[in-house]
Amino acid sequence: RIMRPDDANIAGNVHGGTILKMIEEAGAIISTRHCNSQAGEPCVAALARVERTDFLSPMCIGEVANVSAEITYTSRHSVEVQVNVMSENILTGAKKVTNKATLWYVPLSLKNVNKVLEVPPIQYARKEQEDEGKKRYEEQKLDRLETKQRNGDVILPVINPAEPHTVSYSQSSLIHLVGPSDCTLLGFVHGGVTMKLMDEVAGIVAARHCKTNIVTASVDAINFHEKIKKGCVITVSGRMTFTSNKSMEIEVFVDADPFVDEPRERYRAVSAFFTYVSLSKEGKPLPVPQLLTETEDEKRRFEEGKGRYLQTKAKRQAQMQQAAQQ
Repeated sequence: RIMRPDDANIAGNVHGGTILKMIEEAGAIISTRHCNSQAGEPCVAALARVERTDFLSPMCIGEVANVSAEITYTSRHSVEVQVNVMSENILTGAKKVTNKATLWYVPLSLKNVNKVLEVPPIQYARKEQEDEGKKRYEEQKLDRLETKQRNGDVILPVINPAEPHTVSYSQSSLIHLVGPSDCTLLGFVHGGVTMKLMDEVAGIVAARHCKTNIVTASVDAINFHEKIKKGCVITVSGRMTFTSNKSMEIEVFVDADPFVDEPRERYRAVSAFFTYVSLSKEGKPLPVPQLLTETEDEKRRFEEGKGRYLQTKAKRQAQMQQAAQQ
């Protein structure tokens, strides 16, 4: 579809959350189709996880987004979907890849939303493809468990924010009542809706910190720990965890309060790290102000963010060297 002004920021760059929402819609369609391809109990595929995705090039107002999805692996109860996003300038015909993403879905029964159904297997062209897919499946399963153990953190509101460039100065929250238009046939929030809200909050944190135009550079793995029902009030909270010379890492939580017909207490539903860059009016990268850490927890999170940054940087350099050798 063509990108409209309400899809973009004031500089004309399409919001990362808009692209993430389109990616998730494509993944949900193809995985739901596949899970209902054989006779059996009808189901809807629910998003469980999004692997790290990089925003390879910006997309602008007036360009056409083409989102394509392919199922690349199935386990007994999950589906791996690879999604590619291309942008096309319809005036010049120029095309470019903007995103590549990997998503994991599980099929939930329409009759019983707590029942996970079995996934029809796919046919692999080569045995190696199945082995590689199984390896990715085991890795994401382990990472989901590790991430869930870190979910005790909360982001408390700040009444009197401190000086600029501190964590408390830029942290932000958004409160949203989950309505019917946000939900799937099962009455749970679409993963793409949640990711769009998360990107919005992370973008506000980044803009407050830099006071410049900012764009999403990448999103670390997004883990959907628990479903969010229609009628819940969700709080999407973001805080700066790390800054390098040219990038910012923002941690985002989604907490759900099931107010309607549900005695349950607030719970952590989704968590992720977003990376942003600061741009000039001409679209050139700008230096990012150094994050000022004040507490021991902030210093610990900064060092953890630095470790993720260096690990990603090393992996990218290794991929570039491998590509050059080929």
